[in-house]
Amino acid sequence: MEQITAYDGAKIHYLRLGKGSPVIFLHGWSASAKDWLPFASALADHHEVICWDARGHGGHQQRPDTSTHIRDMANDLQQLIEHHQLENILLVGHSMGALTLWQYIRDFGCDKLSGACIVDQSPRLVTDEQWHYGIYGNFDKTANAQLISKLRDDFAEGLLQLVANGYNRKSYENYSRNSRGFQQMREHLQTLDSEPLVQCWESLSAADFTDVLPSMDIPALLIYGDESQFYAQPVAEYVRDNIADAELHIYENSDHSPQLFHRERFIWDLQKFALRISQ
Repeated sequence: MEQITAYDGAKIHYLRLGKGSPVIFLHGWSASAKDWLPFASALADHHEVICWDARGHGGHQQRPDTSTHIRDMANDLQQLIEHHQLENILLVGHSMGALTLWQYIRDFGCDKLSGACIVDQSPRLVTDEQWHYGIYGNFDKTANAQLISKLRDDFAEGLLQLVANGYNRKSYENYSRNSRGFQQMREHLQTLDSEPLVQCWESLSAADFTDVLPSMDIPALLIYGDESQFYAQPVAEYVRDNIADAELHIYENSDHSPQLFHRERFIWDLQKFALRISQ
């Protein structure tokens, strides 16, 4: 792994492979660079591909006072881009990665970008009486405060309950019977340093990027799952309708990670999109 040192001393680790027009993969909350490696390898024949561990993620040692705010992640991304003097970048963001992408555009614009791929994310997580396109369609400030309290008490169980209690009935049933998949997720989550991730969640759930969508003057590829635990199809349609040049694909029989359920299809769609924006 390579690394850069951020402005506050945080070490940002990343993998870089291939040659060609750059593609940067941004992972979800509590995930890491390795989640994107199969896709990075598939694109590396024609692209310079970078997969990072966002600050507070990937198991790397950081100082206790290191911020895991999404604004700092966007700054890290800009520093990484400048370090490698990248231009005409395709940014690919899943979940938190999409929020990082939107924060980056808010702070630094689209000058360095050729396109963006958003995977199953809403521009605003917490709902209220006017905003129904967040988590579950009814995840308000009270629900978020309860989640944050649960995460601090038992991070793994809090996150698994967030996954289980949404739209996807299979997730709820698997959590209720403590399936092997949920056992494995629990075992992994229990190994993570939870407080930086909780602080990260606090910044993610406070963010509102609805104003960023209309400012995106680059093409966008939108990939959403039809059985996402968190977002119903109107969320995907809202994102599509508020970006000038947006192409929406709803993957069937897919949860919040549609790229994993249809790996070859996702690679195909991403390669086709990358070719389109390079012409």
